[in-house]
Amino acid sequence: MRRRVVVHGYVQGVFFRDTTRRLALEHGVAGWVRNTWEGTVEAVFEGPAEAVDRLVAFAHAGPRGAAVERVEVFEEDDEGLAGFSIR
Repeated sequence: MRRRVVVHGYVQGVFFRDTTRRLALEHGVAGWVRNTWEGTVEAVFEGPAEAVDRLVAFAHAGPRGAAVERVEVFEEDDEGLAGFSIR
């Protein structure tokens, strides 16, 4: 299963990317996360449905210090990613 999320709000400078990376590795989810020029955080999650759903749920809450206003979630075709990186 693959999902791409774009997280809007106060989401940069609050360890969003690092926390996402750690959670993805814990749950066996592949993909990546990055800050965008628009001030959002974008991430791709690939893996078992339950694990990907946990990461998407985390994106809606964010780490402590974040203020998530909204999350766009896109269903995409798997690309067979391995590992998880911060871009």
